[in-house]
Amino acid sequence: MTEKHLAILRRHMVEIVEMHFDLASDEIGTAMLDPALRRALLEVPRHLFVPSSLAAHAYQDGPLPIGFDKTISQPFIATLMLQLAGIEPDTRVLEVGTGLGYQAALMAEMGAEVFTVEVVEEFAEAAQARFRALGYEVKVKVGDGSRGWPEHEPYDRIIVTAAAPEPPEELLDELARNGRMVIPLGGQEVQVLSVVDKNANGGTSARPVMPVRFTQLELVA
Repeated sequence: MTEKHLAILRRHMVEIVEMHFDLASDEIGTAMLDPALRRALLEVPRHLFVPSSLAAHAYQDGPLPIGFDKTISQPFIATLMLQLAGIEPDTRVLEVGTGLGYQAALMAEMGAEVFTVEVVEEFAEAAQARFRALGYEVKVKVGDGSRGWPEHEPYDRIIVTAAAPEPPEELLDELARNGRMVIPLGGQEVQVLSVVDKNANGGTSARPVMPVRFTQLELVA
């Protein structure tokens, strides 16, 4: 496929995402896709963030396997997480679960300062290569994402791309006052994408958004 064909597929993907936002507006609190996020979706080549054998399917409305029993989230869910987080230029973001780097690339395209942690070394290396090739200045670490990346705290936003029964305490500690975490909460069967806000006094509150299905957050001994 040519770049022109790929651009058409990206536009179609964005139209589908916008349709999802409209249909789920009661759950997510808005029917409108953030304009800066929409521009990022049109710019970032999602087909480069999936295995090459699946590049032709990259813009379909569904998750895709990327190896090690992991998937890249369907475009709507990936977009929703970033919209709920409220990513803006210069926002300091910690992402837990890099995968092959698509969400981190979207945030970098939006002007955020992105730190991302991945437990699978092969994924981290592949994502870093993609960031380098595309000119995104994303900092990548191999490690246990539930422990975050304390050397660079505090973070204005934390995005967790794996489910946990409750927000990990170490991640909450790394979240800035008046910061926000977006995380799927629950076990293997029942999970709810949730927004966890930390107030100016350090207290936290969680708001459920919609049912989702993610792999479980891995803990490394």
